[in-house]
Amino acid sequence: MKLFNVFLILSLVTLTTTAQEFKDLDKSPMDAVITRNQDNSPLARIIYSRPKKNNREIFGQLVPFNKVWRTGANEATEITFYEDVLFNGVEVEPGTYSLYTIPEKDKWTIIVNEQINVWGAYSYDESLDLLRTSVPTRNTAAPVEDFSITFKPAANGSDLLMGWDDTFVEIPIRKAE
Repeated sequence: MKLFNVFLILSLVTLTTTAQEFKDLDKSPMDAVITRNQDNSPLARIIYSRPKKNNREIFGQLVPFNKVWRTGANEATEITFYEDVLFNGVEVEPGTYSLYTIPEKDKWTIIVNEQINVWGAYSYDESLDLLRTSVPTRNTAAPVEDFSITFKPAANGSDLLMGWDDTFVEIPIRKAE
């Protein structure tokens, strides 16, 4: 009986320790940012994954120039507008869209596309582009290790900032009136 109890206890301990193993953390963790109006109602939200620089040459190498990029890692970045907005001056209705970019040395083409829930840019369909607009690139004050997206409050909306390595872009988002 003692032998049976020892075997039972060892079995339970073994099962318990193996049940507590977790998978490795994602190398490009998912993140979300939201911007709100002055009355605290949501204006826009972005869900994206954050790849790391890891001593790599980013733009022009890891992320080729003049090719559609998912704007992050893993799934294509998604942007949700909660009301009519002007996205770099172009009117966009409320809804969820994919946010792609085409990086170039001096500018990025920003693409708002109607197809959502897609992995990367592999199934990107240009015919579903809601809009394309260009913004100039700028140099960061210091290298950015993790691809990052944030909003900066502005009059009647926010500016969307996306940056990685030594480059960032800024896109105005304003409430449409």
